[in-house]
Amino acid sequence: MSNADLKSNRPVSPHLQIYRMTLTMAMSIVHRITGGALYFGTILLAIWLIAAAAGPSAFETVNAIYGSIIGRLILFGYTWALIHHMLGGIRHLIWDTGRGFDPASRETLARLNIIGSVVLTIVLWGIGLAVG
Repeated sequence: MSNADLKSNRPVSPHLQIYRMTLTMAMSIVHRITGGALYFGTILLAIWLIAAAAGPSAFETVNAIYGSIIGRLILFGYTWALIHHMLGGIRHLIWDTGRGFDPASRETLARLNIIGSVVLTIVLWGIGLAVG
């Protein structure tokens, strides 16, 4: 047999064009994206803490930037990413116990992750705005 014959008889590895996108697959992608977004958000938190340590003038400047509409949208997104990533971690922890692998449970956990992250973010921000 020639080398070309061996290559033509090999099975083709599945790829994204073969698989139908499922909610669990999308949640895996979003989990990775939120993990990356948390790096950016942690830099914002570090800037805020450094400004607090630098003095009242720096702290007021950073608070003014973060308190603007764009700043609040970014902080809202950071809050959602943090909560969504945390709930995704809990979902993975449940899987680590050997539970939740059947299709219905996977879909339920994914939906709870989405709904929970949105609801908890809104509740947290509602409380923060009411208190502040």
